[in-house]
Amino acid sequence: MRLSVVMAGLNGAMAVALGAFAAHGMAGTDMEYARSLVEKGAHYQLVHGVALAAIAGLVHHIPDEKLLRIAAYAMLAGILFFCGSLYVIAFSGISAFGAIAPVGGVSFIAGWLALAAAGYRRFA
Repeated sequence: MRLSVVMAGLNGAMAVALGAFAAHGMAGTDMEYARSLVEKGAHYQLVHGVALAAIAGLVHHIPDEKLLRIAAYAMLAGILFFCGSLYVIAFSGISAFGAIAPVGGVSFIAGWLALAAAGYRRFA
């Protein structure tokens, strides 16, 4: 679970930096669509970075570490594929990367469902 804590910190820092860049570095430019993509990516990255920290904290309360690991890795995959594809589109203009975003969305959903399953198994 150490990886979850490390990744939570790194993703949180990156999300704040990218969000600030979108708000300040891209403000007043003709890149409004790109800016909205960066803001959306940063928002999802920050939310799921916090979720990674929460998962790491739950390891002492939910003994099913396998499901927690699945949840953490799925959320990391979601950050990579969903947020990453938005960032690539925003900074490169290559819209074909939009086809990758749904993989990330499904990964986010899988991560949340694995977390729910771990909680259910713990308290059932």
